[in-house]
Amino acid sequence: MTAATHVRELPDVRRDDRGWPYLGRALSYAHDPLALFQRQWEHYGPVAPMRILGDTWVMLLGPDACQAALTNPHKAFANGPAWNRLVGPFFDRGLMLLDFDEHHLHRRILQDAFTRSRLEGYVAGMYPAIERGLATWSRHGDVRAYPALKQLTLDVAAEIFMGGAEDSTPEEMARVNAAFIDCVQAASALVRLDLPLTRWGRAHRGRLVLEQWLRHYLPARRSRLTDDLFSQLCHLETDGGERFSDDDVVNHMIFLMMAAHDTSTSTLSTMMQYLGQHPEWQERCRDEAAALPDRPTLAELDSLTSLDLVMKECLRLRAPVPVVVRRTVADVVVEGVRIPADTFVTVAAQFSHLMPEYWTDPTSFDPERFAPDRREDKSHRFAWEPFGGGVHKCLGMAFAGMEVAAVMHRLLRDHEWRVDPSYVAPLNNHSLPFPTDGQPVALTRRAV
Repeated sequence: MTAATHVRELPDVRRDDRGWPYLGRALSYAHDPLALFQRQWEHYGPVAPMRILGDTWVMLLGPDACQAALTNPHKAFANGPAWNRLVGPFFDRGLMLLDFDEHHLHRRILQDAFTRSRLEGYVAGMYPAIERGLATWSRHGDVRAYPALKQLTLDVAAEIFMGGAEDSTPEEMARVNAAFIDCVQAASALVRLDLPLTRWGRAHRGRLVLEQWLRHYLPARRSRLTDDLFSQLCHLETDGGERFSDDDVVNHMIFLMMAAHDTSTSTLSTMMQYLGQHPEWQERCRDEAAALPDRPTLAELDSLTSLDLVMKECLRLRAPVPVVVRRTVADVVVEGVRIPADTFVTVAAQFSHLMPEYWTDPTSFDPERFAPDRREDKSHRFAWEPFGGGVHKCLGMAFAGMEVAAVMHRLLRDHEWRVDPSYVAPLNNHSLPFPTDGQPVALTRRAV
């Protein structure tokens, strides 16, 4: 901690930075978060106050400030009170919304579902869902990559996490997908009441859809142990005998399925964009994919080194979760500035990913920056942090990487695609970013 003589109090928000009444800078973030990050950095530095939704928040910018919150050595930052403010009723008691001893217990139980041996089983189970999903894509012509991938990743999540959701119709799966979207979109709700025609109201109804869907399958998953994650959560037990209740299982499943298919969809769609704009990289990745069998093992997917470089670069350029939130539970000093207890905090990882202090030509697509002879991500421990850090680092990051590699392996073997080099995705930033135009891709099925 900085010596007390050098500690500064958090500055007041400048008059020209206050934004709209009540909304504050919410609309600025929705319009262009990167511009807002830069403005905050220029006006205040790494610890930047900001008015948003009636409260004074603090934005942490740059890898040093982000590291302080994510590693949380003084246990001054809590997840639950912050995420509950944004999406709490809809992802209630998911792992991300738990803190300290309770979080440690739940994570300890959950991590057994993401061991290497479990992942090896999951990857084998992914391929039928991937193949069925991609078989429905157009043989020639434009595809809206984002919605197509979102349906695909939900189907994969249902296969691996649910064991197939055996009696769910396509119409029901579409309803489940819409429910997840409504719950995520609640983060930007201005009216936070369960009223018709509001985002918050739609999210309440979406949560009910998800709960009813999962509870329908719960007795069968409790009755016998199978390889799917749902069944695993029903039967996991620590050495001390701790197990999840039915409510715990449902809460964790809703959060994990959201996290699995939303973030994987974002990563895959970004990769399709940049590989479509950089055909030399598409061919390089295709050559590696073609050298593997139709259904590679986890170890074989790990050998796709060019694809891994592309994935890391896409996670840098467009992080699926550009910011995470915390609330202070005690006064804490970050970069010489005291942040009072009970302050909402935004940890802006995306800004770190684009700082010229750590990255060469940071807005350019350059996967080689992650190659062994460069490793620009090693310029700072938290220069690249798409999966967060500390005890809340994404538990499913290995699963996500495996899923992305498995989908891209099949896409590259079966398809070629182009994206206009001048295309810039028009992002909706109200919650997790997604392209409002669906991200058009000119797709051609390759001759077998």
